Amino acid sequence: MGKTVLIIEDEEAIVEILKFNLQHEGYDTLEALDGETGLHLAQEKDPDLILLDVMLPKMNGFDVCRTLRQQGRTVPILMLTAREEEADKVMGLETGADDYITKPFSMRELLARVRANIRRRALDTAPGVVRTAGKLALDETGYSVSKDGTPIALTQKEFELLRFLMRSPGTVYSRESLMEKVWNYDYFGDTRTVDVMVRRLREKIEDDPGNPEYIMTRRGVGYYFGDGT
Repeated sequence: MGKTVLIIEDEEAIVEILKFNLQHEGYDTLEALDGETGLHLAQEKDPDLILLDVMLPKMNGFDVCRTLRQQGRTVPILMLTAREEEADKVMGLETGADDYITKPFSMRELLARVRANIRRRALDTAPGVVRTAGKLALDETGYSVSKDGTPIALTQKEFELLRFLMRSPGTVYSRESLMEKVWNYDYFGDTRTVDVMVRRLREKIEDDPGNPEYIMTRRGVGYYFGDGT
């Protein structure tokens, strides 16, 4: 069964270009020209990845993304934006997007990101592995995380980042390395995505996000997983 990409974009010319190239790569596609329709399709069809524009009629991309995450949906979401403002990029990540790509974009780069995110979602995890540290427990098979026995709702990328760091406690990874290992593609440009993802993760798993015990920073180098003590 083929993988399905949902395109939520109000510019029909861009939709057709994306549709043509994605189908040429072997993906099935669904299309929506406004946010409300896109949200309904995401809820009903459960696509493998969503390409989500920011500026949409009826419901903007930020609200679509936020709603899906609040419903516990972990589908990879790549935000498409023509805006260059830093705040818009961060806002997309803060609402739960896995990454963003700015228009005009290279189709080759976009397809590479689509492949990488779908491939990451399809990777088998080690059967029966439950990793624990302090109050945290991460179940690789169940794709779930709990703290003191209480489930924590993480997006797919948040889970993958936490899992990756927990697999090698104490090992410091640069932002560039994390983009390569967790996002699974070479990343050119800023690495804001990693910083925002770490902040979101800390807000969910740390007792005091400002004084973390699990996701630690090595200043000037990168991030590593502590033991929760």
